[in-house]
Formats: sequence, structure tokens, C-alpha cells
Amino acid sequence: MSGLEYLRAMQAGDLPHPPICATVGFRFVGFEEGRAVMELEPGEHQYNPIGTVHGGVIVTLLDSVAGSAVHTTLPPGVGYTTVGINTSFLRVVRGDTGTLRAEGRLIRAGRRVALAEADLTDADGNLYAHATSNCLIVTP
Repeated sequence: MSGLEYLRAMQAGDLPHPPICATVGFRFVGFEEGRAVMELEPGEHQYNPIGTVHGGVIVTLLDSVAGSAVHTTLPPGVGYTTVGINTSFLRVVRGDTGTLRAEGRLIRAGRRVALAEADLTDADGNLYAHATSNCLIVTP
């Protein structure tokens, strides 16, 4: 099945979600070609020593949603892996921040490398973080 079909099958529960979803606590919301949406309910269990959600949680979510945007465009049997991600943190995330929405978008895909970006926003549209991701396209 194509990348888009695969992601939609996981979202529908026809295939198991990857373990990282449970580990970090995010869920699939929707997928279209070149676009992916996920959500996270931040909580104190994700805090770093200074009392805010650990940046690694945010980067993991943004990496997942940006990579999934790339994945939606791939044919059966073709995969990807992130080779670089650059993240800018714009607001502090705490356990009481509320539901955060991560949206990934494909910017450009070549034969071997794809560029995607991702934004993390709250229910009011406030931007918490932005990432750009370079993915290597992996063929059999």
C-alpha cells in the first residue's frame, strides 16, 4: 500500500500505531497527500527539570508529523528517514497549555531527498514551535 494508504489504515485502527505514539502521547488526526496532522495533550509526565514540557517531546512530534507528510507521497515499498531537523521554539509548553496541533507539509520532494516543515499551534492558533526537516527517500 502507498504511504498515504498506510497512514490512513493506522489512523482507522486497521493497523497498529507505531509505539512512539504511546511513548510520547500524540495521536493521528488526518492525512492528505503532502499533509499530516497530529495532536498532543501535554502533561507534567513530559516535564524537564525546569517544569516545562521537554523540548525532545516537541521535536519528536514535529519530526513525526513532517516525516508523515513526506510519507503520504511515497509509493508502496518506499520509505524515508530524517537526516536533519531544525526546530525553533517560540513559546513554552506546560501541562496546562491544552491540546496542541502539529501540522506537517511537504515543501518539495526529489528522487532522493524531501523537504518538509511543521508547525505546532494551540487552539487559538498561537505558534509554539516550527521545524524544517530533510528526509532521505529510501528505496528497496
